[in-house]
Amino acid sequence: MKTIFILPLMLVLNFTAYADDTQVNMGPKVNQFQPTINTIRVSTRPEIVGLWGMNLNLKNQCIEYYNFKSNNQLVVKSAKEWSTGFYEYEPRVNGDDQRDTLTIHITYDNNEVDCSGSQVDQSDELSQYSVKWKNAKSFELCNIEKVDECFATLKRVLP
Repeated sequence: MKTIFILPLMLVLNFTAYADDTQVNMGPKVNQFQPTINTIRVSTRPEIVGLWGMNLNLKNQCIEYYNFKSNNQLVVKSAKEWSTGFYEYEPRVNGDDQRDTLTIHITYDNNEVDCSGSQVDQSDELSQYSVKWKNAKSFELCNIEKVDECFATLKRVLP
């Protein structure tokens, strides 16, 4: 009777020992204290990036649009005229009394009539302006040499 009881017990213990001997390959060990790679990217963009509009007549019948893209490309739409190019926006340094600077280089112009009624090919034109911020939704373009002489107000249309 003891044999009948001991034999199954030994078989069970034998299988248990065999099961503990086998190892499952789980791949390379990972150190749980190893820092993970951060996949979140925070990027800032100049406040000028976005779509801006400028009314060129009192009746608001024609708006000249400036689309400042985050890759420094620029698209200008004024009535039938389309222009593309590049811009460089340089914000003032903290504590400096100077204003921000905006440089625009038009590389293509379709030479059509703009909102002011003029037809001028502005291809390869380079202009530099002083920027006077009124608030977060509007700014003025001013003469770079005489910063108090402002001639255009742009208002934010889209962020």
